[in-house]
Amino acid sequence: MIEQTTPEDVGLCAERLGRIAAHFKRYVDDGRLPGYLVLVARRGKAAYLHHYGARDVEAGLPVEEDSIFRIYSMTKPIVSVGLLLLYERGLLQLDDPASEYLPALAQLDVFESGDADRYQTVPAEREMTIRDLLTHTAGLTYGHLHAHPVDAMYRQRNFFADPAMTRADFIGQLAELPLLFSPGTRWNYSVATDVLGCIIEVVSGQSLARFLTDEIFAPLGMADSGFSVSPAQVGRFAANYERDSAGFRLIDKPSESTYLRQPALCSGGGGLVSTASDYLRFSQMLLNEGELDGARILGRKTVELMTGNHLPGNCDLSGMGYLLASETRPEGIGMGLGARYNLRRGGRRARTVHDGVGFGLGGYVLLDAAAAQILGSPGEFGWGGAASTTFWIDAREELTAIFLTQLMPSSSYPIRRELRVLVNQAVVD
Repeated sequence: MIEQTTPEDVGLCAERLGRIAAHFKRYVDDGRLPGYLVLVARRGKAAYLHHYGARDVEAGLPVEEDSIFRIYSMTKPIVSVGLLLLYERGLLQLDDPASEYLPALAQLDVFESGDADRYQTVPAEREMTIRDLLTHTAGLTYGHLHAHPVDAMYRQRNFFADPAMTRADFIGQLAELPLLFSPGTRWNYSVATDVLGCIIEVVSGQSLARFLTDEIFAPLGMADSGFSVSPAQVGRFAANYERDSAGFRLIDKPSESTYLRQPALCSGGGGLVSTASDYLRFSQMLLNEGELDGARILGRKTVELMTGNHLPGNCDLSGMGYLLASETRPEGIGMGLGARYNLRRGGRRARTVHDGVGFGLGGYVLLDAAAAQILGSPGEFGWGGAASTTFWIDAREELTAIFLTQLMPSSSYPIRRELRVLVNQAVVD
């Protein structure tokens, strides 16, 4: 059980926090979400925990405090911490070429023109580095973005669909495809963190699952986090849903899920499951500058580096993002906190930008709350997942918030922006 204090004990207003439940209950009652959990902690203490609705609609099972969720891209900050553990031990450097550990990634070309079947390329200006992978500036992409011919090439490969795929299979196939741009020149959400997971395996000599368990999950007491769900856990595992015209439909039944078996290659970019309690311990470790309950995972200076903006010239994502103005909105790729321009045009949101939002080593960094048009503090760090989950830490306010649900895609509703307002308006001291 998550031990709680009163909101007033940590400078939060209980009455104002009550607006969170009033707001998100409507999502469930209106048939837009199956169920959800919200957890807010400040000054090292959980102060607000609310869950509502179903973790499994068909089975009639409610969301509970210990429900297990697919966190998808909330895996990325955890794997990025794992990479930084190796960096702290002198086993690699951030400016090392990725090909030093994965030789197939040397001398890649960049897409210049054409389509997914017939295209021309030019040589990349330089090789991708580990920092490029940490910051999604490596020139890679995701197939589901549907915004470029290279995305279509990724869909043809359908990475991670085959549970028997090995590291050599993944990297070998990836190396056959062109980059979107020369590394370091633009930002694009991508399979970069999956590549980092492969580098962790090469450098550590362990599987990614074993490495994360030994180095992060076990020291932090994150007993329900991993790349699969055990028979003992399946009763707490939430069903996964996809939005449709009627509200949502089941796409992954817990008792038949692929998560019941661990794949040969674990996805460092999106393969983990976790609970609110577990992810709170990970988040609090970051807020505590790398330590929790006597277990030091990272050094203070490493956390400072991780949560700083790494985009060139301290620019924001609006200035460097490759696909941020496309039909694929950033809400669908993990953030969902950018300002929305032209809010209504024929009933559709026309464009989303990310003024005032930078990127660190594994997550977004809020640079300017006024520019982003969102309540928050400079330095806020976080990320989200494909099934509409999200988390962030705010070092200035000593606050972390976690939202867990299971609805794809994450662009279905502006949950993440709304949650930031509802949490931050409750800070009174």
